[in-house]
Amino acid sequence: MDSISDKATLRRSLRALRRRLAAERPDAGDRAAAVLAAAAPPRAKTYALYHPVGSELDPTPIRLDGARRSLPVAQARDGALVFRLHDPGDPLAPDALGIPSPIAEAAAVLPDIVFAPVLAFDRKGGRLGQGGGHYDRTIAALRAEKPVFVIGVAYAGQELPEIPMEPHDQRLDAILTETEYIQVG
Repeated sequence: MDSISDKATLRRSLRALRRRLAAERPDAGDRAAAVLAAAAPPRAKTYALYHPVGSELDPTPIRLDGARRSLPVAQARDGALVFRLHDPGDPLAPDALGIPSPIAEAAAVLPDIVFAPVLAFDRKGGRLGQGGGHYDRTIAALRAEKPVFVIGVAYAGQELPEIPMEPHDQRLDAILTETEYIQVG
């Protein structure tokens, strides 16, 4: 079995599924934020959301009481992401991938909790991303620096029985959907 071609095939079908789920559930971000608030996630000083691209579930409504919010910034197409503090209303500028991100003057942080977009997930913490490896590299680098709790954010319909994992793939600690908070392990 060639896991790289298997993942490419999976990604094609899962992107179509995610577009359909996004159209069916326009309030999924608000619902996921309510699910998280009821689940009492781990405490953090800083957390990282992401700017949704395409049909990714919008994490903007997520708030962690007493914690500072940050967003990722791609400084290179093939590097790890960095995180910069960002409050709603602060300026954004396109990063190396063209995604709106905090400007260079915003303070860099190492978040305690990272909310990561997913294309698909399983209940063992398997995560299938877009295929660029940005979050795998970033999570590995963060985990080498300090403990970090990674929460995948997805529509409930993006769950698969098992995600094919490679040695460099980073597992999630939890998954947040519009219907459920799933603690892994």
